[in-house]
Amino acid sequence: MGMSVGSDSTHEDEGIVDINTTPLIDVMLVLLIMLIITIPLQTHSVAIDLPQGNPPPSTEQPKLVTVSINYDNSISWNSEPVNSEAALQAHFQAAAAEGDQPEVHIHPDRLADYKTVAHVMADAQRLGVTKLGIVGLDQFMEGQ
Repeated sequence: MGMSVGSDSTHEDEGIVDINTTPLIDVMLVLLIMLIITIPLQTHSVAIDLPQGNPPPSTEQPKLVTVSINYDNSISWNSEPVNSEAALQAHFQAAAAEGDQPEVHIHPDRLADYKTVAHVMADAQRLGVTKLGIVGLDQFMEGQ
């Protein structure tokens, strides 16, 4: 008779008796999914008392400044030509220093260089102009 290594049993016909846990894990996963689906969603809400009705329209019209950039990249401030970059920056600084800043509308020509338009917008933002917008974009919508 040969010696069996690692076994205290003398019977070779004896099988290993273990529980097959694979079906048990499958059942547990199905139950977990069903539990997740059936749990009602929690809604987080905050009660806020909002004012009722429409507020009256503002009677004061905002001050407007129009910065036009022409097809030849010349810049004008309220229809007055600006001859240098320093003069444009002085206008932006004066507008930013006002208590109630005016709305600065940039009106670029469709043939103006993008570089010039971006430079004007960057100067305005850098010098503290907070009410800034581009107007006249309807000229770029050809097919609509």
